[in-house]
Amino acid sequence: MAVVGATGAGKTTLAKLLARFYDPTHGRVLLDGVDLRDLATADLRRAVVMVTQEVFIFSGTIAGNIALGRPGADRAEIQRVAEVIGAHEFISALPDGYDTDIQAGGHRVSAGQRQLVALARALLADPAVVILDEATPSLDIPGERLVQQAMNTVLHGRTALVIAHRLSTLHIADRVLMMAGGRIVEDGTPGDLIDEQGRFAELHTAWQDSLT
Repeated sequence: MAVVGATGAGKTTLAKLLARFYDPTHGRVLLDGVDLRDLATADLRRAVVMVTQEVFIFSGTIAGNIALGRPGADRAEIQRVAEVIGAHEFISALPDGYDTDIQAGGHRVSAGQRQLVALARALLADPAVVILDEATPSLDIPGERLVQQAMNTVLHGRTALVIAHRLSTLHIADRVLMMAGGRIVEDGTPGDLIDEQGRFAELHTAWQDSLT
């Protein structure tokens, strides 16, 4: 599911409610019919993983940063997810490979490479639900393509909520929610919403025009 809308439409708020960064003041958020407030925090954190535009890279090794997805994972498991994601090549080219120390903030790697590390971390965690909150807007086109390929891998077989400004992300979505003023105003497949000539269709047309 892709969630789209203008800045301030409420997309990130929705994501944070689903990840239970805070609880709703009215109503409920259900996961498989269960109120998130009834789930143990540890169970929820294992089941739901959120990847944001601002990737958190900590001082330490590349391997250590990926292993945050599942503490205790061995090197073979870490390398396997990096290979699947497409991060192994750039990691191997670093001075000490997986043992290369990354400064806090990820200054030794590009924005796209930081996103690949974050996605490898998410894949290692093996969650049931993945929330991607603006995972590609700061990337150039080659970097975005690499990250989108990795996104396809992470999201395969999982429930996914993808929040995006760039509509190029929508090719992986089965369903689109169009938000405005904190509410869902349109809901359907990308094709159906384009045919309906509503807000999403206008946004999609504007995006296509921007590419020419």
